[in-house]
Amino acid sequence: MEPPDGLPPAERLLAAITIALCVTMAVLDTSIANIALPTIAADLHATPAASVWVVNSFQIAVLVSLLPVSALGDSHGYRRVFSAGLVLFTAASLACALATTLPVLVAARAVQGLGAAGIMGLNMALIRYVYPRAQLGRGIGVNTLAVAVSTAAGPAVAALVLSVANWPWLFAVNVPFGLVAMVLVRHLPRTPASGQRLDLAGAGTNALALVLLISGLEAFAEPGTHLLGAALLVLAVIVGTAFVRSQLRMPRPLLPVDLFRRPIFSLSIATSISCYMAQTMAYVSLPFLFQQGSGMSQIETGLLITPWPLTVAFVAPIAGRLSDRISPVLLGGAGLCLLTLGLLLIAFLPGHAAGWALAWRMALCGVGFGLFQAPNVHLLLSSAPRERSGAGSGMTSSARLLGQSLGAALVSVLFGLTAGGGGTVATGAIACLTTAAAVAGLAALVGTARLFNR
Repeated sequence: MEPPDGLPPAERLLAAITIALCVTMAVLDTSIANIALPTIAADLHATPAASVWVVNSFQIAVLVSLLPVSALGDSHGYRRVFSAGLVLFTAASLACALATTLPVLVAARAVQGLGAAGIMGLNMALIRYVYPRAQLGRGIGVNTLAVAVSTAAGPAVAALVLSVANWPWLFAVNVPFGLVAMVLVRHLPRTPASGQRLDLAGAGTNALALVLLISGLEAFAEPGTHLLGAALLVLAVIVGTAFVRSQLRMPRPLLPVDLFRRPIFSLSIATSISCYMAQTMAYVSLPFLFQQGSGMSQIETGLLITPWPLTVAFVAPIAGRLSDRISPVLLGGAGLCLLTLGLLLIAFLPGHAAGWALAWRMALCGVGFGLFQAPNVHLLLSSAPRERSGAGSGMTSSARLLGQSLGAALVSVLFGLTAGGGGTVATGAIACLTTAAAVAGLAALVGTARLFNR
């Protein structure tokens, strides 16, 4: 039977609150541990380099799990897999808080990443069943608001927790919220299940290709390891090609190649990856430009970066509502043009510019990104059949995380090339920003092509 078109208003509100709460926890934990790494390394008697795996293990686990989790959602129902991810995330958060050695903490963070993938990979699929078709943009806008606020609040929440407690509480605070969310998940809609078995071989090949890709880019950024990096990238292409070819033979593929045959879907994914690459390149390189190029303090840097995510949090819900009435392609294209302009204005701003001059440029980038994000997700989800919402939702999160990972790796490469050529850190940051603007401009061109591929 065709499921109803959305939930009744009261149930819809509770379901939206549940999804937003879970998404907030998952997104916060993507970056909440960053600020505590020096303390974690000291307490657990680990080197700074080893402590970075507290962050890497979580991110890698999320990235390689999104497609399998999305397939499980299509097979067994989105609410069931989403709830399992929530339980796993909450239990792993408790394990992180109780960890007394770095290997245990890293392993717990990897399990936490698996649970977070269940949340991140299926939240959009559930939203498609929570809201009526005519209000899908509104639902996506609310969810985008939760992501934007969580992203912006990550460092502040970490600093607040660490000001009154030690680092294990960064993870322990998830437990009570996770328990509340477990009670609320009964308000999520039940969705159809195909019963299709998970392609374990495909899941392993997909994970290997992604790990080789990210490892290759990171190795290519280090002096003396360019040959290793190139070899890893070649292996990533070989394994990735084998993965895609195997998926073409599957009736219900792990990688939704059936959806990629729809131009509107494939162009939306390409646009999303490019946009998140540009955003991450800017986020990573701007602190270097502000602090080492303009001599600003860490506090000043944080204040100047804040207008971007805050503006996204304000604009994204409005853009989501507008995408129910105005072409998402036009809204997203306008947003990408504004993002490109904002990045160029920051890159070519004279040194030691006034704070207000930087702040309004950051806000312009936020307006552009906010105008793009929700309409693009709306277009991407609505281009997939409802029974393939899990695949669409998983690819939405996969595109975001892949773009962020590629953007961060590309920053390392550009900084390495700039330093090798005798340039300063500020020069490297400007190179990153201009490259980010070029990527955003390319995304605008690709996104606009969707007007001719409806």
